Amino acid sequence: MTHFRLFTQDTHGESTQDDQLAIDVLIGLSAPSKHLSAKYFYDDTGSEIFQKITQHQDYYLTAKEVEIITNINKQLADVIDEQEIDIIELGVGDGHKSQLIIDGFLKSGCKVNFYPIDISEKAMFMLQENIMPNDNLVIHGVVAEYFDGLKLVRGQSTNKQLVLFLGSNIGNFNREQSLGFLRKLWASLKADDFIFIGFDLKKDVKKLTAAYNDEDGLTAKFNLNLLSRINKELGANFELDKFQHFGVYNPVLGAMESYVLSTEKQEVYISALQRAFQFDAYEAIHFEYSYKFSTNDIERLSQQSGFHVVKHFTDSNQYFVDSLWQVVKEER
Repeated sequence: MTHFRLFTQDTHGESTQDDQLAIDVLIGLSAPSKHLSAKYFYDDTGSEIFQKITQHQDYYLTAKEVEIITNINKQLADVIDEQEIDIIELGVGDGHKSQLIIDGFLKSGCKVNFYPIDISEKAMFMLQENIMPNDNLVIHGVVAEYFDGLKLVRGQSTNKQLVLFLGSNIGNFNREQSLGFLRKLWASLKADDFIFIGFDLKKDVKKLTAAYNDEDGLTAKFNLNLLSRINKELGANFELDKFQHFGVYNPVLGAMESYVLSTEKQEVYISALQRAFQFDAYEAIHFEYSYKFSTNDIERLSQQSGFHVVKHFTDSNQYFVDSLWQVVKEER
């Protein structure tokens, strides 16, 4: 029988979230080069569409990471070699990949305390339904921002910790932001703790471009849903059929870039801001960077942020890497 406990940090109320969305939309659409934050993709509709994207044949990332984890979950437990471990996941999703990793530790005879951290309380209860029960598994759901959640877990834990940051989430930060995030993560952990982190590798541009412009238009629907969200939550009048999705690889940055383009000269009014915004024909709104990595990039990032690479695990096509890092700290 799996035990489930829920910890909830004080979070901003809904009105405050709406205020922040309004502020970010005002800043982004008033800029010389218009932009909106990808963090607003994941309302209920956006999350549903993204789950479909992850199952699409053009979007190789999820399938390749599942391949890696399926092949190495027992090996991961053997490398870490603990009798009891705290597995902490930052942004848990549907829990499918979490279950695979947890299973590897349970099969090795290791007791697992699982701390999924997510800002969505709904995600926690969905996770409770998706993770298979086991006498050696306790789930402590933490509803909080990542680092608030890590602080809470640190107050509860005396065991070795393994932090999961799966998918290609690290790729949503630019190089400077990635380094800042990882240094903050390093500071939140104890010496010799571990992180297991996913990186999408640099590869043929056609493969990358297809993944972010799938033939069934799911990515386009996902991106345009952000405009729909602004319509619903801020009273805007975006007409979605007057915008088109465009995903392109920037080889200088080493990143996929996602945009929507206004297909004609138009004006969009947002009632919550009491302001109209002008769009030229084919003017772009930038939504997201998705950075890609070489093995050298990964090792450099690890060293600069205070970790030691224990091992890289890759799929049969070498499209994706899940890398196991260990915290290095010096005692004086």
